[in-house]
Amino acid sequence: MSHKYFNPILFLKGMAMGAANVIPGVSGGTLALITGIYERLINAIKSFDLTALKLLLTFKWRVFAKHTDFYFIFSVGLGLLTAILSLAKLFAFLFRVYPVYIWAYFFGLVLASVYYVGKTVDKWNGITCLSFIIGTMVAIAVTILHPAVENDNPWYLFLNGIIAIISMILPGLSGSFVLILLGNYQLVAIESINNLNFKVLFPFALGAAVGLVAFSHVLSWLFKRYRNQTIALLTGFILGSLNILWPWKKAVYLRHHNQIVYKHGKAMVSYYEQIAPKHIDGPFLGALALILLGIISIVWIEKISNKA
Repeated sequence: MSHKYFNPILFLKGMAMGAANVIPGVSGGTLALITGIYERLINAIKSFDLTALKLLLTFKWRVFAKHTDFYFIFSVGLGLLTAILSLAKLFAFLFRVYPVYIWAYFFGLVLASVYYVGKTVDKWNGITCLSFIIGTMVAIAVTILHPAVENDNPWYLFLNGIIAIISMILPGLSGSFVLILLGNYQLVAIESINNLNFKVLFPFALGAAVGLVAFSHVLSWLFKRYRNQTIALLTGFILGSLNILWPWKKAVYLRHHNQIVYKHGKAMVSYYEQIAPKHIDGPFLGALALILLGIISIVWIEKISNKA
């Protein structure tokens, strides 16, 4: 496929976003900011408007592609979908077998992201510092909320799609974690993707499409008029999200009438309670090494992005 229509670097950046969105606590928006495509992505999504629809219906394909930055969206979107569809089962396995190590790696990723996103603020002053503090407090507040119970009602799934996609494109607010809070992470992100359950996926995707286009206009407006304050706020979101990514935690299971709730023979996790590591041993040192690897990964991604 011609490089004009498909950009492999953008595809890889999309894959990074998709992988991040599968992980509860990690934001695809964070990866978009770090890799330097965030504002372009928001503006491209915003361009899918009535003008774009008219161009598409009148078969003015070249004008449509230019108006919507379609080939950019195509490369990034293809990478994102590829990662989500291919990594859902892998991450389900890794979280089951190596939870501390996986959380540790992503803790390092997000920790380093705070610096690289924050340094894109042109000028730190009282207003940007206040925005940063507010973003941090909001993200921490979100991470300590207790989840709802699973619900497969189509209208609830539609609402889930709107809320989750907004959090997916906001750096520091994880769409997967928000699905946990809404009670539907296991249903949507693991079971329905792995089994291609379109009765669940269709209303969720429809809500995501509506939320994505509508919210992209808000973000684009904020970036144009209050760029530094917006990035400072998003940096705060990223810092506050570290709470949920703390590697050492214990599962608190969902209960009904004081009995643990099971689904398909598995105890349903309600939320995770952060704890201190019990021993300085091999697994502890391995987790520290993976935190460092996560930090190094972001440094490498930043260097690659600057060259691309």
